[in-house]
Amino acid sequence: MSKKVKNILKFILFLSLGIGIFIWVYSGTDSEAIFKKLQNANYFWIFISLILGFFSHVSRAMRWNLLIRPLGYKPRLINSFFAVLVMYVSNMLVPRSGEIARCGIVNKYEKVPVAKLFGTVVVERIFDFIMLFIFLAIALVTQFPAIKKIIENNPGVQEKFNNLLSLPVIISVVAVFIIIIALLYYYRKRIEKLKIYTKIVEFIKNFIEGVKTVFKMERKFEFIFHSVLIWVLYFLMIYIVFLSFGFTEHLTVGAGLTVFVMSSFGMVFPSPGGIGSWHFMAIQALLIYNVSHIDAETFAVVAHGSMTLFLIVIGVLALIFLPIVNKDFIPKK
Repeated sequence: MSKKVKNILKFILFLSLGIGIFIWVYSGTDSEAIFKKLQNANYFWIFISLILGFFSHVSRAMRWNLLIRPLGYKPRLINSFFAVLVMYVSNMLVPRSGEIARCGIVNKYEKVPVAKLFGTVVVERIFDFIMLFIFLAIALVTQFPAIKKIIENNPGVQEKFNNLLSLPVIISVVAVFIIIIALLYYYRKRIEKLKIYTKIVEFIKNFIEGVKTVFKMERKFEFIFHSVLIWVLYFLMIYIVFLSFGFTEHLTVGAGLTVFVMSSFGMVFPSPGGIGSWHFMAIQALLIYNVSHIDAETFAVVAHGSMTLFLIVIGVLALIFLPIVNKDFIPKK
């Protein structure tokens, strides 16, 4: 089976999964009621939300450049920025494919080795998870009753989480890991003779070099600043949309924090752009703050829909302009 066919099948699978969840979440919904509420929305605040999102992507590109420079390369911000935008579009097509896409773009136009770029991406993701859990910790401290109620209202989520951390699952994972390590050690001499072994070792070395860039950075404070700024802007994107509707404009920053954290975990689910899963988590969070189900559904449609459409538009534009801005550009090392 060719790579292209596999990607198409993955896209169909994940898209079907996302659409399936979306249909389940919105089954029985009065679409006419949502449409009427959309007509009464204040789209000025939605526009402001998208502007904040745009600057979060600029900040992400700037942070990525800070990680790449210790490798001895100086990519142009415009290329890193366009690569980040393409990443989001790629993730909508095939979940988790965006990191490969953005590394491929910077490799093509800036000649930075892909393996080293992957290392910097891992560093980015580690800091992103740290920031997500910092926001989660703040939400747990300030909004614990609300988050507890969300979990109580969805016993299936709690059950799956408990099953994931159960002793048999942990023992099985450890056992499989030990068996794989033992087999690799036993057949190490045969493996070392394979051509692919040399390529894998070289890839791992470049990958580790990319990871080490976080320790080599001269502008560590700037890196931390962008890591915080990106997530603050993400949060504000959600909170600002509250002001677009009469049924959410009264909600507090704490409520916005709960919706933001819960919907962020919805994005982790392997559906294109969090379709369905993002909506479900955002709706469940809003219900806790006495927002009616139809109002919560309307908010989720607008917040996620505007963000997704905006990313698709600027992502496609990035793909169009990449070859244009790099027409006569020679990468500098």
